[in-house]
Amino acid sequence: MKEALVVNLAAYDFSFSISNKLCRLLWNCTYWIFVRPFNLSIFREYRTLILKLFGAKIGKNAHIYASARIWAPWNLEIGEHSILGPKVDCYNQGKIIIGDHTVISQKSYLCASSHDYKIYNFPLILKPITIEDQVWIAADAFIGPGVKISQGSVIAARSSVFTNIDPWVVAGGNPANYIKDRVMKI
Repeated sequence: MKEALVVNLAAYDFSFSISNKLCRLLWNCTYWIFVRPFNLSIFREYRTLILKLFGAKIGKNAHIYASARIWAPWNLEIGEHSILGPKVDCYNQGKIIIGDHTVISQKSYLCASSHDYKIYNFPLILKPITIEDQVWIAADAFIGPGVKISQGSVIAARSSVFTNIDPWVVAGGNPANYIKDRVMKI
């Protein structure tokens, strides 16, 4: 006799409503017409303004490159003096929070959602990503759903992070593991 599977539907996102799809369509059109072509650094404040109009929370002197792809600006928070580098893919169906003085280097991929493969229709699961202050995500790294990267950490280039990273360490590999402590020089 099989046991009945009880599923807590509160963990899943069913918000692909018409209004959600229209907002994403409007954002994508705006991105390709009013953000992407303006890739010179003199347009940094202009790009920030457009992202804020779409609900992004962006700190003072943050720099978001024109080629950075943001799936849903309303689910993005980035702190002061932080950078989303060229061709960063911010797939933020779930919330992504980036602290102050943090660098997300070129071609990195931040993925704040997944699907429940145990359920027949693979419902979307939103799993926020938190990247704290003074973190460096090096080039082409993958940060998976639900991960917290603690203050001062460095994620080596081309690493894949699927679990939380402790503060002030260097981690790398696939899956990313502790390499050494990060010791700051004055």
